[in-house]
Amino acid sequence: MTKGYWVAHVQVDDPEIYEDYKRANAAPFAEFGGRFIVRGGEQQVREGAARGRTVVIEFPTYEAALACFDSPAYQAAKAIRDPVSSADMVIVKGFDG
Repeated sequence: MTKGYWVAHVQVDDPEIYEDYKRANAAPFAEFGGRFIVRGGEQQVREGAARGRTVVIEFPTYEAALACFDSPAYQAAKAIRDPVSSADMVIVKGFDG
């Protein structure tokens, strides 16, 4: 099965409330097998523009990545994040080369 990935570029406006989001998203990520590949970290923009924080989460399947995002538990976590951040996020199917 092909893995799925969330790739997000996020600008956090309130780091304290964002920590609440991180605590709330732990359960749905665990339920759907999400594993952080990149979580913040130092970055250098070499082309184009990016937000302050980059996150990559790997899921065991593309379908699991989609289901996690759509789950009530993740949507509840996202409701915490939305007022204190802005994001560009895609869910992408991995490459089976």
